[in-house]
Amino acid sequence: MTSTTRLTVAQALVRFLSVQYTERDGVRRRLIGATWGIFGHGNVAGIGQALIEYADDMPYHQGRNEQAMVHAAVGYARQSNRLSTHAVTTSIGPGATNLVTGAALATINHLPVLLLPGDVFATRPADPVLQQLEVPYAGDVSVNDCLRPVSRYFDRITRPEALIPAALQAMRILADPVETGAVTLALPQDVQAEAYDWPDEFFAERVWAVRRPGADPAELAEAVRAIRAARRPLVIAGGGVHHSRAEGALAEFAETTRIPVAATQAGKGSLRWDHPQDVGGVGHTGTATADELARTADLVIGVGTRYTDFTTASGTLFENPDVRFLNLNIAPFDGHKLAGAPLIADARSGLQELTEALDIHRHRVADPYVAEYTEDKERWEQRVEACYEADEPDIRPTQPQVLGVLDALVDESDIIINAAGSLPGDLHKLWRARSADQYHLEYGYSCMGYEIPAAIGVKLAAPDRPVWALVGDGTYLMMPTEIVTAVQEGVAIKLLLVQNHGYASIGGLSESVGGERFGTAYRYRAEDGTCTGAPLPVDLAANAASLGMRVLRAKTVRDLRSALAEARATDTPTCVYVETETADTVSGAPPAQAWWDVPVAETATRSSAVKARELYERHVFTRRRHL
Repeated sequence: MTSTTRLTVAQALVRFLSVQYTERDGVRRRLIGATWGIFGHGNVAGIGQALIEYADDMPYHQGRNEQAMVHAAVGYARQSNRLSTHAVTTSIGPGATNLVTGAALATINHLPVLLLPGDVFATRPADPVLQQLEVPYAGDVSVNDCLRPVSRYFDRITRPEALIPAALQAMRILADPVETGAVTLALPQDVQAEAYDWPDEFFAERVWAVRRPGADPAELAEAVRAIRAARRPLVIAGGGVHHSRAEGALAEFAETTRIPVAATQAGKGSLRWDHPQDVGGVGHTGTATADELARTADLVIGVGTRYTDFTTASGTLFENPDVRFLNLNIAPFDGHKLAGAPLIADARSGLQELTEALDIHRHRVADPYVAEYTEDKERWEQRVEACYEADEPDIRPTQPQVLGVLDALVDESDIIINAAGSLPGDLHKLWRARSADQYHLEYGYSCMGYEIPAAIGVKLAAPDRPVWALVGDGTYLMMPTEIVTAVQEGVAIKLLLVQNHGYASIGGLSESVGGERFGTAYRYRAEDGTCTGAPLPVDLAANAASLGMRVLRAKTVRDLRSALAEARATDTPTCVYVETETADTVSGAPPAQAWWDVPVAETATRSSAVKARELYERHVFTRRRHL
């Protein structure tokens, strides 16, 4: 007879989660390292009580905003190379729907997070109950169904025994490098508190192997033939390089073949910035070096990339009429993009197999090609130096100068986090990544408000490393709440808060597409009713201080050097606040080196929109479908 233990559904789930592990390359880690939670009537007596019951087995973190809790879990998961993540529990109603943005971010970026929202009563003792969405044509729909399209797996646990297969499926998805993303188990509040006799086998330690599949021999042979035939090959390294910890294998491949390596936002840092084959970011926010190589490449070798529109310059970047694509990707969906030859394999395994096969043939790209991209890279680095340089230390810095001061301060141990605004473009072009995980840009969803909570998650995963959240004023105002969490738990994140009085990135984009920066500045209304008056007198530094953070104000380049150095040395949550040179300047960095498709009004009377449309039509004409 099977032995059982009588527990509530919530207690059983917490106990189950505490004994789930991943294993890759012989290293075992807890799959669910901790649980974040904000409690209401939908989960306080269920998951909340269970977390007290098993406090020794499941660490708990208190959040202030449900979306932010997901961002923190995602930051932790990325820093843990997707081998460990956190769970997030909320009440029903607004607590649950606040998860949707974070879930979308996790799924789009292929990062695991477990969501445990409360749900309305399964037994329906009263109908409707508080926060119940009434749908006349469907009695089984709740607000949690909003999470279905942004979850890789979704289930509603309406009976205790249904938890067993659902929990196992949830763990399988979280640990699968192809399928991973947000996983949602919706938990009706009455079912959470219901007792059941659970088989003890459910609580046995379980290890989920994270696979490293090798390449199909036929696909590998075709890939080798394609690389050997190419005269101007280019590697585009995506986030899959980092997720697989394939940076060493990529370096060996690049050194063996001398093929240059460009990087997407997610892939930047796959090679150190000073590696001979690293040519920087590629695409709309890329370097001139990488983008010119992409325009003339006859073979593009995508490694762990999804080929987003920023990477492909909305289908206009790869201009060579003979260009072909070779896609090394663990996910077949991505491996077949751009009509490429798929090489379906783990990034590390696939690169190792390619290197071995090409080395047998002593394959190297020609010396003139190496000399070309080496010289182009040197010229670009001179442009970076010019952007970073601040000849007058007692003036207000530009945004690139802010990055330059930080660049001069950090070493391999520092981690830089950003997600939205004008900073991603400047960082992709200019930042010199010194380690595989220094550059942490969330650009799959580019979610304003991500940086501060993500920094907390990263710091929890890497407690001995300096972790910087780079935030503009627009992003800061979206979600500063988790500063309180960092202060409460003594998580010594460093916040670099750049004030430019509005949505500067979108302001610049608006101007380029005929929108005349409408609705993008944080300013008083002028006499004509437009928001073109003086900048608003908000004091974001005072706000951060009011939430408990130590704040250092920097008015000049000299001040900034001192403040950043002081912040880096401190062991408490610290904010460095700096106002950049002008309110209307987006950054001062080099302009975009490739196009990005933002449709412009096809008909208009204002001259700005008419001119923008003319330029748009010239660009869109160059778009190409690779077949």
